[in-house]
Amino acid sequence: MYDVQDVVEYIITYSEVKDYGISNLKLQKILYLIQAYSLIQTKKPCFLEEIEAWDFGPVIPEVYRKYKQFGSTDIQARCRSLEEIQKEFEKEDRKRIEEVVDRFADFSAADLTTLTQNQAPWNDAFGSGEKVIRCENILEYFS
Repeated sequence: MYDVQDVVEYIITYSEVKDYGISNLKLQKILYLIQAYSLIQTKKPCFLEEIEAWDFGPVIPEVYRKYKQFGSTDIQARCRSLEEIQKEFEKEDRKRIEEVVDRFADFSAADLTTLTQNQAPWNDAFGSGEKVIRCENILEYFS
C-alpha cells in the first residue's frame, strides 16, 4: 500500500510525460478509479486515505486541498523524473496506475464526475450523510 501523495505524484508526472494534463477535479476521479482497480484486482486498497463523496464526485480531501490552487487548470509536475518515481512502486502497481490514467485520459473532468456520480458507491455515501466511500462498497459494486 502507498501513501496517496506518492500515487498523486506518479499520476501527475505520468500525465505530464504523456501530455495528457490533469486538473485537480480529474485527479480526484482518477484516484477513485485506481482505488477501484486495485480492490478488484488485488482485493487490497492502493492507498489508505479515505475517499469522500462530495458534490462533484469522489474526493480525497487532503489531495484536493494541496492542489486546489491550480483551479481547473492542469497541475504541474514536481522536480522528480517519472523513472525516479516508478522505482517506488511494484511493477504490477505501476502497470495498474498507468492503465487507469491511459484509459481515462480522453475523458474530461466533467465526464468522470458524471461517471462516478452514476455509481452506487458515490450515491450511497453522498445520500447517507456519512460521506465516506468505503472500500468494501467499491469492491462490491465493481465485482
